[in-house]
Amino acid sequence: MNAGAFNFAVLSRPEVPERSVAAGSVIFREGEPATEMFVVKSGTVAIRADNHLIAELKENEIFGEMALIDKTSRSATATAETDVTLIPVSEKQFLFLVSETPFFALSVMRVLVHRLRLLNRIG
Repeated sequence: MNAGAFNFAVLSRPEVPERSVAAGSVIFREGEPATEMFVVKSGTVAIRADNHLIAELKENEIFGEMALIDKTSRSATATAETDVTLIPVSEKQFLFLVSETPFFALSVMRVLVHRLRLLNRIG
């Protein structure tokens, strides 16, 4: 999903921690606590809810963004389809990014709205 003009790759800087996940590994499961969102730096991530494929995400796409909006549990399961490198974004980082680059928040909201509209069409 193209989130507009914001390039989430700006989060990929040497001082920003990354997380490597092997192909086939679960990144998070539906129902688990949610405390961060992720940017896909490399690889492919599958998002499934109730065993239905919702999205396959690639480089520079985000997922888990609802974690930064409310504190409810994960609404889907994210799995590494290939070896992936992720950039985790905590609430503290999110708030900093929003204060420094307000368009970041709008971009995240656009991704969220796009996904909700897709789910409404399916369901």
